[in-house]
Amino acid sequence: MTKNTRTSAFTLVELLVVIAIIGVLVGLLLPAVQSAREAARRMQCSNNVKQLGLAAHNYHSTYNKLPEYQGGSGGQPLAASFDPIVGRNANSLSIFVGMLPFFEQQAMWERISNPLLDPITGDPFPPMGPTPYKRLVSHAATRYEPWLTEIPTLRCPSDPGVGLPAHARTNYAACLGDSAMVNHGPLLPVANLSDNGPWRPNRNAAIAAQGSCRGPFVARHLTSFADIRDGLANTILIGEINTDLGDDDITTQLSVVTLAEVAPNPSFCYDEGHPDPARPRYWGPASTKVEIDYVRGSAWALGLHLCTGFNTILPPNTGMCGSIGSVISPLMGGVTPASSRHEGGAHMLIADGSVRFVTDSIEAGNAHASTVFYDMDANGNVTDSSPAPSQFGAASPFGLWGALGTRASNEVLSQ
Repeated sequence: MTKNTRTSAFTLVELLVVIAIIGVLVGLLLPAVQSAREAARRMQCSNNVKQLGLAAHNYHSTYNKLPEYQGGSGGQPLAASFDPIVGRNANSLSIFVGMLPFFEQQAMWERISNPLLDPITGDPFPPMGPTPYKRLVSHAATRYEPWLTEIPTLRCPSDPGVGLPAHARTNYAACLGDSAMVNHGPLLPVANLSDNGPWRPNRNAAIAAQGSCRGPFVARHLTSFADIRDGLANTILIGEINTDLGDDDITTQLSVVTLAEVAPNPSFCYDEGHPDPARPRYWGPASTKVEIDYVRGSAWALGLHLCTGFNTILPPNTGMCGSIGSVISPLMGGVTPASSRHEGGAHMLIADGSVRFVTDSIEAGNAHASTVFYDMDANGNVTDSSPAPSQFGAASPFGLWGALGTRASNEVLSQ
């Protein structure tokens, strides 16, 4: 008798079918994995914003005021080059410097609030350090480490920006209201912008600040929750921003125009054809870009609208358009919207401590309406005012989005 044996095996056709099925499954699985990763990053970003909200409330509980935007211990940088007078921070600090001890950065706060030795020269920096306007070339000669140290809580994990030419990046910024005018508050140099002496109260600058700076944070002016008369649940305190990658992205690079051009028409850069027609998410050859150290989110310690401020004029993820300005210029400002690397919107910290994801499609009124602004000359004298609205309590022309950015305009929010 003979025994027949038969060996089972895949045929070539069956093998190809199995490989094809595995390929399809992998193709279906990879987007799900990527989506899960982005969901985790988005959750971490939301948690960072929540931590900043708790820090702001703890700060307010301790000092009965909010951290000061463009606060500090006085002095000025040199107007011509923004190189610092060592030991003078020029009242140019962001809100995050004062908040450091309240979001687990006590060690960093100790380094800043106490004298710190320069590792290059061995000379001490006085408490509160030099101005964060200190350029990278200046850090090469005298290095102030805190201004170059990145803080994880201030970074969104979805943002890929790392390293130079940024100083130390941040993905979060202070809400400055619904005006293109981001002046330096009620203070001006004693004589004029070229003066390197102390700041002094200035009547015209105070008028301009009161009339145009309607957000919860006002440059060199202390605010508190009591000033948010629209209600904490109806006012944005801090929002998300992208950091610059050097690619002329409209959300991270400023298309440079004058304040007089953009303040009466926030859509000025769009009307003038500044975006690239072939790639509308990037600025085209018609625009002039910022070629300095300070671009979007590039320095967490610097209280500058390009770096750590945003306004509620155009919706999230629209283009930045305005003047370069500086911490010592009354003519700085522009449209600096919130932005994020998340799809469809950006995280916002509401003043009551809650976190909301505001979509790009939020109702934002008339994108061509004039913002509230007061023009000033180099000595801080008011020269003109916007045609409308002209009163501090006027409703924002930028709809729900603008209403969320103002602290005391008596607007009733719907859904």
